[in-house]
Amino acid sequence: MSKDCPNHDKKRPKLIRRIYAGILIFLFLVLLTILLIWAILQPTKPKFIIQDATVFLFNVSAANFLSSSIQVTVSSRNPNDNIGIYYDRLDVFAVYRNQQITLRTVIQPSFQDENELNIWSPFLVGDDVPISPYNGAALYQDQSFGTVVLSIKLDGYVRFKVGTFISGRYHLNVDCPAVIMFRNPTAGIVVGDNAVKYQLVRSCSVSV
Repeated sequence: MSKDCPNHDKKRPKLIRRIYAGILIFLFLVLLTILLIWAILQPTKPKFIIQDATVFLFNVSAANFLSSSIQVTVSSRNPNDNIGIYYDRLDVFAVYRNQQITLRTVIQPSFQDENELNIWSPFLVGDDVPISPYNGAALYQDQSFGTVVLSIKLDGYVRFKVGTFISGRYHLNVDCPAVIMFRNPTAGIVVGDNAVKYQLVRSCSVSV
């Protein structure tokens, strides 16, 4: 019968510990390299601007139901020199006084290269959307006075690309102010049957 060597039994745990230590050191060096590259490149979040809004329909009834059809033009610029941005998903919708008033419109996933500009023109539609009594009264009054302040929201996820490295997903939240001046004849341009295009050109707040 063969006997186990005591020295062999003692060397095995040491070998396993050395393997684990080597793996941990390798992972640490990889993470440290990524963090150093990230710090040197200093990634900057994209910059969004709402260019215009074309209103085809905007009607609030006495029963606090809103029907609307609005096409907005939003541009996004990647200000980074060495970092690309993946837009994995973007949902666009309109909000009035913290209440969503249109359905979410999905923008197809896209990649934005360094210093590249993307422009999207989604349609935002709501058919008989119920509005809270307080917001319904305020919206009816604002429309009667001629000025309605909306928020065009973009909600989604982005990833950053540095060389061959691609980061994890980050939540992107964009808020664009849209001031619609219904009663001002010089504020908009008639572009079709009962459709008016309002030039806005305002920066949006962006959080990542």
